[in-house]
Amino acid sequence: MDLSKLTITSILEGYKTKKFSVSEIVNAYLEQIEKLNPTLNAFITIDGENALKKAKELDDKEITSPLHGIPMGIKDMFLTKGVKTTAASNVLKDYIPQYTSTVVTKLEEAGAISLGKLNHDAWAHGASGENSDFGPTKNPWNLEYVPGGSSSGSSASVASNMVLFATATDTGGSTRQPASLTNTVGLKPTYGLVSRYGVIAMASSLDTMGHITKTVQESAELLNITQG
Repeated sequence: MDLSKLTITSILEGYKTKKFSVSEIVNAYLEQIEKLNPTLNAFITIDGENALKKAKELDDKEITSPLHGIPMGIKDMFLTKGVKTTAASNVLKDYIPQYTSTVVTKLEEAGAISLGKLNHDAWAHGASGENSDFGPTKNPWNLEYVPGGSSSGSSASVASNMVLFATATDTGGSTRQPASLTNTVGLKPTYGLVSRYGVIAMASSLDTMGHITKTVQESAELLNITQG
């Protein structure tokens, strides 16, 4: 299976035609993470056990949601109940939230499956992806180049086909700049269009909750889910 050619639309079509199951897709992306993450360092926490459990639950269900069984990555600024949220800082290295951010809740209700939490400049303070307490993220196109920041893991994971899309935050370019450095699509929504609830603040009067995708169409479809 060539993951580089898969899009959200093509995966949903594959589910409908029984070309592959949700479990097979999730396993394929987890294998991609296992292969590439030691080099790229895009993930801080890999949540394979929960991902496979959710995939199995969806395997035999009718497709009624727009992101049914779509693997995603979550920037580690977004709170996730029961799963570590570190803000890429040793200060929160063992922090496990008691609730999930609104954006992640909306995406999961739409059927997306999180494969884990993504690296970034600590507390979103940075523009290169080199300032994480868990080590720098590498650019998949050239390991000698930075992937941009602060949403470095989000851009690198999408560009290297470890996930189909990833959440991101943008205060002064933290989604748009890494997208431009990794040949992906980054969206910074209008301030307030997408809920900030449950996202660790960098500058709360400026922060916006966006995402990184492979295509413009996918970006628009995700915004339809996360806005409000």
